[in-house]
Amino acid sequence: MTKPAAPKRHLPTSPFKAPVTRAPKHFAVGDQVTHDIHGLGRVIDIDDGTSALVDFGSSQLRILSPYAKMTKL
Repeated sequence: MTKPAAPKRHLPTSPFKAPVTRAPKHFAVGDQVTHDIHGLGRVIDIDDGTSALVDFGSSQLRILSPYAKMTKL
């Protein structure tokens, strides 16, 4: 297996803007969310910020952090 590439650090003398780092997403039980693949759902359980159990109506799925395809409404 190969290791993923480490992010390159921004040099203060660079003429380019520093990349914007997004804050990690935080969800709470009861939050209404939308997922790019599964649609509209409601968070029913959180496991120490590592995953969220979401009820999408027809199914309940555990979505792992960093929740790339899920946003809070």
